[in-house]
Amino acid sequence: MKIHGVCQNKRLQGRPLPLLPLCASVSLLGGLTFGYELAVISGALLPLQLDFGLSCLEQELLVGSLLLGALLASLVGGFFIDRYGRKQAILGSNLVLLAGSLSLGLASSLTWLVLGRSAAGFAISLSSMACCIYVSELVGPRQRGVLVSLYEAGITLGILLSYALNYALAGAPWGWRHMFGWAAAPALLQSLSLLFLPARTDEAAAHKDLIPLQGGEATKLGLGRPRYSFLDLFRARDNMRGRTTVGLGLVLFQQLTGQPNVLCYASTIFRSVGFRGGSSAVLASVGLGAVKVAATLTAMGLVDRAGRRALLLAGCALMALSVSGMGLVSFAVPMDSGPSCLAMPNATRLSGLSGDSGLPRGISPPPLPTISKSQAEPVLSTSKKTKPHPEAGNPTAPLLPALSPASPASPSPAPEQALLHWTALVCMMVFVSAFSFGFGPVTWLVLSEIYPVEIRGRAFAFCNSFNWATNLFISLFFLDLIGAIGLSWTFLLYGLTAILGLGFIYLCVPETKGQSLAEIDQQFQRRRFALSFGHRQSSAGVQYSRIEVSAAS
Repeated sequence: MKIHGVCQNKRLQGRPLPLLPLCASVSLLGGLTFGYELAVISGALLPLQLDFGLSCLEQELLVGSLLLGALLASLVGGFFIDRYGRKQAILGSNLVLLAGSLSLGLASSLTWLVLGRSAAGFAISLSSMACCIYVSELVGPRQRGVLVSLYEAGITLGILLSYALNYALAGAPWGWRHMFGWAAAPALLQSLSLLFLPARTDEAAAHKDLIPLQGGEATKLGLGRPRYSFLDLFRARDNMRGRTTVGLGLVLFQQLTGQPNVLCYASTIFRSVGFRGGSSAVLASVGLGAVKVAATLTAMGLVDRAGRRALLLAGCALMALSVSGMGLVSFAVPMDSGPSCLAMPNATRLSGLSGDSGLPRGISPPPLPTISKSQAEPVLSTSKKTKPHPEAGNPTAPLLPALSPASPASPSPAPEQALLHWTALVCMMVFVSAFSFGFGPVTWLVLSEIYPVEIRGRAFAFCNSFNWATNLFISLFFLDLIGAIGLSWTFLLYGLTAILGLGFIYLCVPETKGQSLAEIDQQFQRRRFALSFGHRQSSAGVQYSRIEVSAAS
């Protein structure tokens, strides 16, 4: 094995790695497509409402159709990924996306719009799972963290791109058709990149230009491996139950800490704590977006240095402190009710932006629905109380919300009130940044690493389905929860959940930094229970045996 490693190093020194940018482009463009599809509805919904005369119920159906497709993909997509391969799954999802974009661009009725959005939701959900797994298997331990996290950065960029195009096309005739159609561009570029990459990881080992897989991993993946059924995810065999505990725990705490609601309803929350002017809401949204981008880039630089556990622990701790701080601040200020579906057109007019609502990757605000990879879009409601309805799909980490209707100008707040307003803004930005370098990118990275290759697609999809279901649940009951216990106690409850998540990460989540997928697999097999991964463990302190694969095998 030492000789093999020397040969790999010489190959690295002897010629450049032209395929490394291709691996990066697959991850980045996949995230870009995901983020764009999630957020594009925020700018298209108002013109669609005007062109088709959509009622609030029909808007809910259109917004929620993306989630329906994403949920379906999370339930069945894992079997496609494991059976036909990661590369074929991504290419197939891009074909579905093109069909959905064509349906949306040429739609003449609500039926075609719903079908197109459902197809787009299915495509981005399937692609998000396949992309993370494919890239994690192609690259070595030193590059895996940054390249998989690049998907999260792509989501952020895709959301910002959708906002820019929504604004540019707002006044164009049938501008919403162009908004939906542009989603095909990054998908086509990603398919082009995939043509130059191997279909399987064992193929990658023979590809001279590809990043060498360490620890004999590439050879091991294709030969003499055990078979797993879906039910094995819940059995003690190879500690699969412990792996599933880690995966589901990360996904559930990612959502139960309230990040979809805190982010997607940020405009409502800011108004509730005193930001009443439309310009204040715009400023808050822009600031949150900038913070998210900066935090995501920071995570990419640290994930292979500081490690997965360090980012998760730091992010979860900061989320607990910041959301609890928001809860304490809101005790001192009165709360306003959220906007309704019927107020949406006015909200857009007042903001001066074309349907600039909704947060990335998550649930969208009441005024204009949005989405997120690990989140859903809220729905517009005709009832007196605004009720969110989710849409969309993974991972990772939402952006800023849409603007809500500006309330009448109010007198300048007293100095102590102004201090509370800025405290709430700082807490919100800390919350966004903590999620964006912790749960946002690292959850999906860990999920792509901890399962054996034979069942990795189904296991990833299983955890992703819980992600969507949990997001849907908490988004539907967010305003009900506020009505029952108040905004302050809702935030404090999220803070308590984050503290529980901190304990879970500390006790159960192992460090996978700098380890090959084969070594991570061995690490789990040697630990019967997830709790045995205690805090003292480090990648340097765990002993591994290299997997020798003979030529005859």
